[in-house]
Order: sequence, then C-alpha cells, then structure tokens
Amino acid sequence: MKKILILMCMVSALVSCKQESKQVVEVTYPETRKVDTVDTYFGTEIKDPYRWLEDDRSDETAAWVKAQNEVTFGYLEKIPFRNQIKNKLEDLWNYEKIGAPFTEGDYTFYLKNDGLQNQYVLYKRDKDGNEEIFLDPNNFSEDGTTSLAGLEFSKDSKTVAYAISEGGSDWRKVIIMDVTSKAILEDTLTDIKFSGLSWKGNEGFYYSSYDKPTGSELSAMTDQHKLYYHTLGTPQSEDKIVFGLGQKRRYIGGHVTQDDKYLIITAANSTYGNELYIQDLTNPNSKIVTLVNNFDNDHYVIENDGDKLFIVTDKDAPNRKIVIADAKNPSAPWVDFIPETENVLSPSTGSGYFFAHYMKDAISQVKQYDYHGNLVREVELPGVGSVGGFGGKKEDTTLYFTFTNYITAGTIYSYEPKEGKTAVYEKSKAKFNSDDYESKQVFYTSKDGTKIPMIISHKKGIQLNGKNPTILYGYGGFNVSLTPGFSIANAVWMENGGIYAVPNLRGGGEYGKQWHLAGTQTRKQNVFDDFIAAGEFLIENGYTSPDYLAIRGGSNGGLLVGACMTQRPDLFKVALPAVGVLDMLRYHTFTAGAGWAYDYGTAGQSKEMFEYLLGYSPVHNIKPGVEYPATLITTADHDDRVVPAHSFKFAAGLQENQHGTNPVLIRVDVNAGHGAGKPLSKTIEENADIQSFTLFNMGVRPLGS
Repeated sequence: MKKILILMCMVSALVSCKQESKQVVEVTYPETRKVDTVDTYFGTEIKDPYRWLEDDRSDETAAWVKAQNEVTFGYLEKIPFRNQIKNKLEDLWNYEKIGAPFTEGDYTFYLKNDGLQNQYVLYKRDKDGNEEIFLDPNNFSEDGTTSLAGLEFSKDSKTVAYAISEGGSDWRKVIIMDVTSKAILEDTLTDIKFSGLSWKGNEGFYYSSYDKPTGSELSAMTDQHKLYYHTLGTPQSEDKIVFGLGQKRRYIGGHVTQDDKYLIITAANSTYGNELYIQDLTNPNSKIVTLVNNFDNDHYVIENDGDKLFIVTDKDAPNRKIVIADAKNPSAPWVDFIPETENVLSPSTGSGYFFAHYMKDAISQVKQYDYHGNLVREVELPGVGSVGGFGGKKEDTTLYFTFTNYITAGTIYSYEPKEGKTAVYEKSKAKFNSDDYESKQVFYTSKDGTKIPMIISHKKGIQLNGKNPTILYGYGGFNVSLTPGFSIANAVWMENGGIYAVPNLRGGGEYGKQWHLAGTQTRKQNVFDDFIAAGEFLIENGYTSPDYLAIRGGSNGGLLVGACMTQRPDLFKVALPAVGVLDMLRYHTFTAGAGWAYDYGTAGQSKEMFEYLLGYSPVHNIKPGVEYPATLITTADHDDRVVPAHSFKFAAGLQENQHGTNPVLIRVDVNAGHGAGKPLSKTIEENADIQSFTLFNMGVRPLGS
C-alpha cells in the first residue's frame, strides 16, 4: 500500500497560504497489481503492467474501481467548501430552460426543463394552445440515467421513432409510437449504435448498427457498420441490410431527402473522408449509385431540388463549399453553388433558403442565400459569439436560432427568412449578470511561430497579479471547433474569482482542413505545444501563475491534458483529464477506436508512427521521481467510446510514480458513459468535485466561504 501526505492549504481567495492554516491529510492509494505483459513493436518491447485493468467484466477490476472511488470520495469529502460549491451550482442551474420549437403535422414540439430535472422533457402543443407532456425521459429509469437520444417523425407526422440511451452507452434502443395516442406500436428495436433515424414515407425507416460483440459490450471492437431498413409491423430480425455487406466500413449512415425521392448513403473508415452514394426511391428496382468512390475528402448532401443535389464538400476547398451534382448523371462535373471563402463554412437549410454559417476566428457570421445561389442578406446577429440553428423544413415560415458566448447565457431568437425579421423568442432565465464579466479574444504565438487565438473570460476588475485561479480548457482534434458558449459550471467558476481560458488549438476545425491536418499524426505535438504556449501566455501576462493554473479537457482533450502534464509538469498546479484517450499504443483495439487513426495514426502502421506515439502517449511517459500536478482523473463505467481502461492505467501509473505531495485521484462515475445524456444531478456533483478539488489544491477558498 502506498501512502502519501498531502498538505492542504486552506486560505482566503487570492491570498498566499499561511503556515498555521495547513492541514495534513493522509491518502492511502489502493494497491494495483502488476503483470508481466509485454508487447513488441518493430523489435521494441513495451511493458504493459496494468493490462488486466482492460477487462471491464472482471471482479478484480470492479474491486479496484470501488477501492479507488472510496479513496477519491473520502478525499473530496474533506474539502470544507465542497458542498458550498455544489449548492451554488444547484442554485444557478435551477431555472426554467426551453428549447427552440419545431412543428410536426398539427403539433408543435419543444423541450423544457423546469430547473433541476435530470433530463429535458418533450412537450406537445396543439393549434389551440393546449399542451401536454409527450415524452418524459425522467420516467425512463428510476435514477435518471436513461436519456432521450434522438427522435424522428414519419413523413405524415403520425408516427415517431425515438431512441434511448441507458447509462450513457452509445448503444441505443428504438421505440415506435403513435403520435396522437402515444401507444407503443411494436417491439423495441435493440443493439443500434452510431445511427440516425430516417423515414421513407410512413412505412418504415433506415438506421445503422454493428453486430453485437461476442465479448465485452463495453470494450470489444466494432468495426463493420451496416445500414438497415425497418418496415413497420415486422420483427427486427427481418430488417433488410441496405448497405454494408461486402463493403467493410466502420461508419455508415443513411438519410432520405425531404421529398422522399432519394436515399443518401455515407460510408467511412475513419473520422475524416467518406464515400457518397444515392438510390432513387421512386424506382423500386433502382440500384445504389456511386457519387464519390474514395475517402480523400468529406462530403454530404445537404439538400435536393428534384434531381439537383446540393453537396457540402472540402474537395478542392479546405474551408468547404456547396456544389451542385446531377443525380441522373452522377459522373457529370460538379458546379460551384456557394464557393469557398477565407472562412470555414457550416451551412443549414430551411424555409426554402440556404444559410451559410461561417467562423471568423471562431466567431459566427451567417449569410442567407436562395436556391439560385443569390445572396439575400447577411443576417444581423445579436452580438459577438456563437449561433446555432437556422434549420427547418422547406415549408416552415419561421426558423429559430440560439446566440451565446462565454458570458452570455443562450437566448433563442425567431427569424422570418422572407422579411429578415429577428425577434427574441425565449430569453434565458439564468441568474447571471453578464455586465459584471468580460470576455476578450487574444492571439499568442506557439512554439513554431504560429498565431493561436484564445478567448479569456473573467469578472471585470481582476488584478493581473498572477494569483487568479485559472482553468485552461482545450480540445485540438478531429476537426472540432471550440466556439464561445455559456456554461453554468463556468459561471460559478468565474463568480468565485476564476479565469476561464479557451485557445483554438491546431487539430480543430476553426480554420479549415489545413488547421486540422496541422494537428494530426506526426504533427500532433503541435497541439500540445499550442496548449503549453497558452499557459505560458497567461502566466507571462499576469493572469495566473503555475501555482494557480489548471488544465482541463475531455476525450481527445483528455489526451491533451495527459500529454501536457507529463511533458511540462512544472507549468500546472492541477490537471483534470476527463474520459481521455491515454494509451496511444492500444486505443485502436477498443470499440470504434480504429476509426480515429486518421487523426492519430496507429502503433502498427510504421516504425516511425510507433515511435512518435510512444513519445507522447500519456500512459507511457510517466516517469518516477517527478512531481506531477494534483490530478483528478474522471471517467465512467459505461463509457463505450473511450473505454475507462485508459484512465485506469493512467491513474495506476501516476499513483505508483508520483513524487511529492500532490494527490493523484480517479473518480469513476457509475452507470454513466462518455458524457451524452448524463443526468443533471450527476453533472452537478461532478463539477462540484472538480472545482472544489482544483481550488483546494491551489490553496484558494471560493468567495463567501
């Protein structure tokens, strides 16, 4: 058993630690058995002493998780202001939240949470204004861990298929229900994963899934996706495989155009680059026709006008453009419809218009086009921040969009495309005064001279004395763009005097394809360098110092935190890796992990790639005798996307090798997954633990404690 003495410095906010206020707490880490597992890569032997923790079904792993949680929660319970932060989170989260409405047939639907409900409730309102609860996911399970994970109405809006996720799993069940009576129409469909639902008329719908693993449902590989068609009134065992037999693809999706004319199929083997196929549904004997036969670029059909297909693509356009293809003549050259610009395009359609959503330095701009490609207007937005929405059916006369930034709670606006009129539809009821805070964008220089944008948010009037508790949050991968958005958790952090900083690292999608590629495979170190340089910028400019700087990220962002804390442990006081990809030599052997190879590469593809991955893999770069930051690793027992074994092995290695007094703890959420659909109660508890752990190890008390 390994014991470590942790010096707990409990002081007032932004005041240095006083000797007499120190509290000594003894932490005894559970013993983690080591095994003699060795893998050989290109002649190099790599030990994997904690391989047994990959077995999520073993009693020994379960006992290890239980023991770790007992230590972690025992530690957290000793933080005197933990409940204060939790109560504050509950107080700020406790307000009515309403989503944008959408119309199906004679009814209008919208999501609402009356304050602290674990899951949003779906309401139905008729034309006379009478409304009722349509689906209440809070009743799906006693503990609130089963969530609504998608729904799709038939073309006549009389039937709905909705998906549920149990315990945060990516595996879904689909239930089919009559919209008016809410009667369940047939048996539940099961074992559906990474799938949309798309109706063909009113008789059935398309969905995607893998064969159920014969081993662990949590961690076994799932690498052959298939597209199915389900006919109403027939058993799932009779569902027809439409695409995926003979074409081994890890990700396959299918959707039907609004006019029911075409089935659009996308197929991919990685998270970037896809094939594109169509099938004419008006001809019962039609074959599936190829539009794109390679994985060199991303493409998807966003709309059609008869046989005219509008395709969003980054082929010959790193920032994306919309082109027109002829469904009757697929080999004909594509014609530009909305050309590429210097900013990244993310379009939507609704009310018979196209809305070109652009990012300029991660800030939103929206332009409206008609079906002839003519610019109608640039939509006037409420401010500098992020917008989402502007989507709907062709016959909709009103569309909706949300506006938010790091210090502005999300407000829903209605928009009438014909007149260009905008009005507030639902103003946020969040108990947060934006006027007391400021958020500004800066540009700093990374290690190789690249300019990186970062938005820094905090209370007005802070002193740049290097003593502000700061969370530096990042992602940097998979073409994902981090745009400004409000969070209750971050609001509480800033209210307690904290700074929240978000850089737009390479590997993301903020500046298009080249920005993404600059953070992939043997260029992945650029992402870590960008993040480290962000921390150095905050320190050099007096926002914070190494004693008050925490780094946080989840999934690929968990990898980011793990790599940076092992490369520069001196720079950060606290590290918060969440559901991280932390074993870079074996990530591709679990679930759909092999599909991430476009971003990461794999240890087996070449000696060069193996050595590069080994050079930064967090699990493999823990060194004895190093004082790593105070670390709270968070994961979940039902995470079947980034399996918890990554976090288990990282925690075991850090606990064995940590030098000094900084604690290394792992918090394993029970009956939860990668994050989607997590009950609000669990979200509040997790954020309270993260913030109290962070402030406690910085020697900072929240205001009012």
